[in-house]
Amino acid sequence: MHPSTATRSRTALRRPAFRAAVHLGVLGSVGVLALSGCGGTTFDNISVGPGKGWPSAFHDGRNSATSPVTGSRHLALSWTRPIGGPTAAATVLDQDGQIFVTTDIDTSCVGVPNPGGAIFSFQMPTGRKRSCDELGPDGIYADAAIDGMSNVYVGDDGGAYSLTANGQPRWRTPVAGVPISVQFTGDSHVLTVTQSGQVDVLNRQTGDRMVPTYQLLGQPDFLAHPNLPRPPDGDGLPDCATGGPQCPVANVSAIEASTGRFYVTVWHPGSPTASLVALRYADKQIHQEWRADMLIGGSATSPTLSPDGKTVYVGDNSGRLIAVDTSNGHTKWVQPLGFSPEGGISDDDGLLIPGGDDGHLMAVRDRGDSAEIAWERKDLALRGRPVQTAGNTGYVVSPMGDVLKLVTFDTTGGNTVASATLPGAQGTTTGTAIGPKGGVVVTTRVGEIYVFKPEAQ
Repeated sequence: MHPSTATRSRTALRRPAFRAAVHLGVLGSVGVLALSGCGGTTFDNISVGPGKGWPSAFHDGRNSATSPVTGSRHLALSWTRPIGGPTAAATVLDQDGQIFVTTDIDTSCVGVPNPGGAIFSFQMPTGRKRSCDELGPDGIYADAAIDGMSNVYVGDDGGAYSLTANGQPRWRTPVAGVPISVQFTGDSHVLTVTQSGQVDVLNRQTGDRMVPTYQLLGQPDFLAHPNLPRPPDGDGLPDCATGGPQCPVANVSAIEASTGRFYVTVWHPGSPTASLVALRYADKQIHQEWRADMLIGGSATSPTLSPDGKTVYVGDNSGRLIAVDTSNGHTKWVQPLGFSPEGGISDDDGLLIPGGDDGHLMAVRDRGDSAEIAWERKDLALRGRPVQTAGNTGYVVSPMGDVLKLVTFDTTGGNTVASATLPGAQGTTTGTAIGPKGGVVVTTRVGEIYVFKPEAQ
């Protein structure tokens, strides 16, 4: 494990993030996101603001999987292209619609045989490749986040990286494990959490640690165990998809920027269940506020925070959706779903739509101290993470016969509005993202991107 100090070597922090990079095109003017911080509005243009684009795995710090853009009810396929390898993490979009996705490829970015991970970017209007930057072999599992200047922050084997929108390396900070969760704090820093439980707050410009590292599984005692080997950086990552016991931290954290409180799921070795843990980044340190041991069979979803910050939602592998009081970790209500959710929960002001690969499309309404099924569509099987948009419009990928389709539905009752075929798509998806102008991006696990644009009426 790396020492839990904030005074790591600046030389190590500055070394290039990637082994090679291919840069195609020049970034145009970048829109600005406005971000609210712990002490008020920040002035370096990386805040949430209007929230256009899809700048993190579940759109925003609270993991809402909901866009403020009014979703189009009539979409047409714009383009599709293979990435070059499979995907395991969500696709993200900057405020101009530039697409970023991590994958696993057989050659380097310049075509030399060298299997490993990579992060690609593509232009949303055309599908043209903008850049390719090489990652370690486990970079495919790393979710990314984008700030208001379109700088990208992504995890890799033993490091947290930052690169520009053009794919140019900015900095690299060593960590233990692979950062699978990347979010922004209220004071404009980068919060990373690895699957092995290492939590860091990094300076967005330099990668320097702003506070001592926090270890969710506790600090190793090297005096008691001087020959204790450090586990491989990619240890347990395949178990993260289902929240299994070999992946201690399987999901993307949800953060409330105004308070510094954030929520992670943790499976401590030897524990019968996984836990939901509340941490706070404040006063130049990270400390735990509470821990609730409640996730039977492991965590199935990333936590999702309500807009008022009073409730955090999470799913477990016993098929339950659970609402938790953020002030003390006490359970508010439990709603059986009939299937184990997977990935995330889309929340639009208390209308909760869980994702997955085995269940069906359904919505749960939070009534405060109880929940109820708002509606369900047992005829629409889930193949990924549903998302919601403004205008009571939602999207979900579902199989129909031998093909996968992007289904547009009305979130008030679940009724189908329209559907569009994903030509040649197989299996399931790693996520659906909404662009700044209402375009929809779907990425399949086998490594194909599908981009739909609003159809003129």
